[in-house]
Amino acid sequence: INNLKPHITNSADITIYGGWIGVLASLLFQSDIPINKIESVDLDINCLDVACTINKIEEMQGRFRSVCRPMQTYPNFGQTPIAINTSAEHILQDEYEQWLDMLLPNTLIVIQSNNYKIEEHVRIANSLDEFREQCHLQEIWSGEMQLPLYTRYMIIGKK
Repeated sequence: INNLKPHITNSADITIYGGWIGVLASLLFQSDIPINKIESVDLDINCLDVACTINKIEEMQGRFRSVCRPMQTYPNFGQTPIAINTSAEHILQDEYEQWLDMLLPNTLIVIQSNNYKIEEHVRIANSLDEFREQCHLQEIWSGEMQLPLYTRYMIIGKK
């Protein structure tokens, strides 16, 4: 959130791909980033109710919505000026390319992945440089966070 904040000056519409249970949306709403609305997209149907509960006030205000869909088939796909993808390790490279191709030009993209080798991670990166090669973005900012079991990578950029 701290690294995203300098790049958002107007009230933002954000789509979070891999929104899980809505924690990132809640943190964004609670931050001092000006947020108009957030749509959270996740494959796990069990996440929807929890995400809506965590963001209940914003949902009631029409500022939050959670949907269960693959990111490439989301009906409002690419219609928000900010796209956050927290689950790049869960999609194959061709699915990532399809997702990226559908975003509007000049979309501010925040993408995260890691090097955690488990079955459902089908597209990990072993370094930040390898993640950069996978992403094909005009990089604005990048960084990594060492966690006990893996390293988390993040890039902020544009197509």
